Amino acid sequence: MRIGPLNSGGNVSRTGKSESGKSSARSGGASSASAPQDAASIMGVPEAELTPNVQRALLSLMGEVDQLRKETERLRGRVRELESLADHDVLLPVLNRRAFLREVSKALALAERHNAPSALVYMDLNGFKAINDAHGHAAGDQALHHVAQLLTAHVRETDAVGRLGGDEFGIVLTLTGQDGAEAKAAELAEIIEKTPFNYKGEALHVGAAWGCRPLQAGGQAEQAMAEADAAMYARKQAQKAEADRRRA
Repeated sequence: MRIGPLNSGGNVSRTGKSESGKSSARSGGASSASAPQDAASIMGVPEAELTPNVQRALLSLMGEVDQLRKETERLRGRVRELESLADHDVLLPVLNRRAFLREVSKALALAERHNAPSALVYMDLNGFKAINDAHGHAAGDQALHHVAQLLTAHVRETDAVGRLGGDEFGIVLTLTGQDGAEAKAAELAEIIEKTPFNYKGEALHVGAAWGCRPLQAGGQAEQAMAEADAAMYARKQAQKAEADRRRA
């Protein structure tokens, strides 16, 4: 709070009556004293009590308050950072399974309240074990990073991508019907299959099998996950049978 202006004598100036006002009062035959006003103050301390020691104490207090404000903001930022770390996979820049299930539940709640269904895609990589066996786990980790980056780069900001475990990923396609979700899942699988990643100078490929289930009113998150997983496994078995047939 600012201190009021001081007069040449060092006292706080007060607003008095003007000379014309004084003349008017005298011409009326009555004298009028200026109405007392509250002294200026800092943090509730009257100006008259602002001795040098008090001023130093107040400045010190205001400095401490400022430091506490900065520390509080720093701690809030740290909390936000820890919350983000708790929601993300330990290896990849996507959600972990717990946080992804929460996104599935949010999509189900949206469908329940507003009759706005979304869709869940469950995806499993093809050829991931072969890369691990032939090139080691570092190559396998790079394959996972590669797929995670492709998925996040080719979905909307309103969608959610998570690692469900091992080489399995989940995608929540918000406000997307079953037909649109299946088309998007097929597109993502094709992008993964046709986009190699480089490991020690060698171009390596992985593929993907996927299953898709709608997230509609009345559904449950774990049930939707199980159904999408089953659809993915059926597709994976069909892909394997087709590959065996071609090799025969």
